[in-house]
Amino acid sequence: MEHPVTWIGLLEIPPVWASVVTGLFVISMILLVAVRARAAVTAEGAIVPDAGLTPRNLFELLVESLGSMADQVIGHGSKVYVPLLCTFFAFILASNLLGLVPGFSPPTSDFDITFALGVCSFLIFNYYGFKVQGMNYLKHFAGPMLALAPLIFTLEIIGVVVRPFSLGLRLFGNMFGDHLVLEIFTDLTKVVIPVIFYFLGTLVSCIQALVFTLLTMIYIALSVAHDEGH
Repeated sequence: MEHPVTWIGLLEIPPVWASVVTGLFVISMILLVAVRARAAVTAEGAIVPDAGLTPRNLFELLVESLGSMADQVIGHGSKVYVPLLCTFFAFILASNLLGLVPGFSPPTSDFDITFALGVCSFLIFNYYGFKVQGMNYLKHFAGPMLALAPLIFTLEIIGVVVRPFSLGLRLFGNMFGDHLVLEIFTDLTKVVIPVIFYFLGTLVSCIQALVFTLLTMIYIALSVAHDEGH
């Protein structure tokens, strides 16, 4: 999805690279805020919380919230995965919200970007599955009954392979539809009514970022859980 006029379009960047350039812009903004937050945390007297809404407070809230959620979903050793989960959430949320800014098209309304995020999630939970369990990780796909192992293994492998597509398609579909509706009503009504859809768009942006992160969290939990964990 593209706005009638976008800042990327004014720069005469080829449409095929528009989402990539916007995604890099989002990453740059996140890094700038992260650098400021890190400086605030490592500064002298950092033990005293900042007053008001600051980069430090934002990142502390993000890490504490997702860390607590990961502890409940993944369990022991969940702190290892929190940086990755926070990265997913921050990038997706910032990308989604950027689409609410006039002149910007959200990277997450491009399936190439959302599918790439799904592939990253796929590689991550499989990597940790093998890292934690070794080749025993594959035993989870065979099921408890040896006689049905070939059938269950095939079905489980198919289920795992389609996860990048389902993650990417879910995020893409919701964000594409959300911002398309916002554009339509903004063009039709100009004032007042679009405010409602901006509020709904913000809500959808937050929910979709959380859903993607939570599903990745669940996939990691399933991958690293031992037999007794199931």
